[in-house]
Amino acid sequence: MTKAMLALLAAVTLALLALLAWRWTDTLAEQDAWRRLISLQPAAPAAFDDSMIATLPDPAQRFFRFAIAPGTPLHTVAEISMEGEFSLGNKTEPNYMPMRAEQLLAAPYGFVWKVRAGDRVWFAGSDGAADGSSWSRFWLLNIVPVARAGNNADHMRAAFGRYAAEAVFWTPAALLPGEHVRWEAIDESSARVNLTYGELEQAVDLTVDAAGRPVKVVFQRWSNANPAKTFQLQPFGGYLSDFRDFNGFRLPTRVEAGNHFETDDYFAFFKATVTDVRFPLLVGDEDDTSAD
Repeated sequence: MTKAMLALLAAVTLALLALLAWRWTDTLAEQDAWRRLISLQPAAPAAFDDSMIATLPDPAQRFFRFAIAPGTPLHTVAEISMEGEFSLGNKTEPNYMPMRAEQLLAAPYGFVWKVRAGDRVWFAGSDGAADGSSWSRFWLLNIVPVARAGNNADHMRAAFGRYAAEAVFWTPAALLPGEHVRWEAIDESSARVNLTYGELEQAVDLTVDAAGRPVKVVFQRWSNANPAKTFQLQPFGGYLSDFRDFNGFRLPTRVEAGNHFETDDYFAFFKATVTDVRFPLLVGDEDDTSAD
């Protein structure tokens, strides 16, 4: 083997080792954020009582009565397992790919969504926000970086919109009236929740049916998912269905969502079926709670 070939082999090996170390650094950062957000779970949560929602608009009251059984401990941090389809395409050519994901949701403080998507050629990585910063980091075959964004105000604002809306889906206890939460009426079937955290603020409109099931969520999201790739407010939303009970919470297990919601440009790039929701407890508490 010539010196040139040996040098090339050494260079390739060093490059691979550097990429593996970079990927491992991402993984450690995700794990650290996950642990920090779990630590925000209330150690001794109050139990749900109808008096907590007595002053809310009627659609919001119906939502909480449907979503939280009386006496349920008000856990605000959830781990969600999901599978389904994810698209990086457009309405004309969505090119859906299968995906499996785990999510830690801790509104208003942050979230981590870890996904693997694709079939023969797949990518993996995470979206997340914690401690005032946010990220999107994805890798092809776990070794080639293909998308990285975050650590700026635009990305953080977009991330906050996402997990504020997802709190309606999967952590209704985090949206009870309080320091970060304000509700207002829209009409007889809809109400608006305003979630704030520091300088971030997001309004989310929730539509419920007669029984209080949350069937539609829509909000103006700060996003650059548009032809100009320019950050702007634009409608984002989705439909919720297939409700199941998880330790006193009745939550949707089917979600279809996308950009430009209820416009001609809308298509559901995210189609997820939830397989489990758990409410992790602090170290020293009882075992984690999971689906009934």
